[in-house]
Amino acid sequence: MLRAALLDMYNGEQNRGIPMLKSILGKYQEVLKFDHFDVRAKCEVPDLSYQIYIFSGGPGDPLETGGQWQEPYFSLIEQLYRHNQVGLGEKKYCFFICHSFQMACHHFDLGEVSQRYKMSFGTYPVYKTHQGKEEPFFGNLPDPFYIADFRRYQVTKPNHKRFREMGAEILCLEKLRPHVHFERAVMAVRFSPEMIGTQFHPEADPEGLLSYFLEEERKISIVEEHGESRYNRMIRDLANPQKIQLTFETLIPTFLDHAIEALEMEYA
Repeated sequence: MLRAALLDMYNGEQNRGIPMLKSILGKYQEVLKFDHFDVRAKCEVPDLSYQIYIFSGGPGDPLETGGQWQEPYFSLIEQLYRHNQVGLGEKKYCFFICHSFQMACHHFDLGEVSQRYKMSFGTYPVYKTHQGKEEPFFGNLPDPFYIADFRRYQVTKPNHKRFREMGAEILCLEKLRPHVHFERAVMAVRFSPEMIGTQFHPEADPEGLLSYFLEEERKISIVEEHGESRYNRMIRDLANPQKIQLTFETLIPTFLDHAIEALEMEYA
């Protein structure tokens, strides 16, 4: 039985991300057992005994300092990366989501992490780079494809020298916004053959989110903060099987399928 570590970065706040990730992992229960680690609230960080690591999204500033969990957390990321680079023993497969993606990009010095001028909230198209068009995990997704995106921070100004040194690749970029003079954010990175991350939330279950956002109290709150047109667009996109549903069914399942197949071959 393979083992996965789910690193919860929500700091004790109520969220949809962890339940959705647990649901996805639960579908692999015949071959995969997972443990949940409450990183920020309880300073729980897994060791290197797992084969698969999923780092969740979460609230707050990805550059915050002073937490007891931060040193072991970044140490784990570095150890996982170096373990794979050395090539001794089984590979360790990692997926970074939103907050964790920003922290990983900062740790590897791949770009500048900064606060957005305005929170991104809703569903949006993202565009594949040349490398993204060659990325096997994106194979079933159109260009552009649609994502669920909820963030106050972003990764911009990619350090191309560092990307070349690591052999890392930018896989997709934020939507085009010709009406504003802001650099497009990096929306997905392949850090190494075993490590990948997205700025957006590929675990976003459109059926669950649709029910969640249709609650009257939540609808009123979103419309007041983000406007009715954005709310209505998000509801339409969540109901469209060729948009968020397709992303949900493709990215994390493809990552897990690939990792499980590769690991089973190692054990064969």
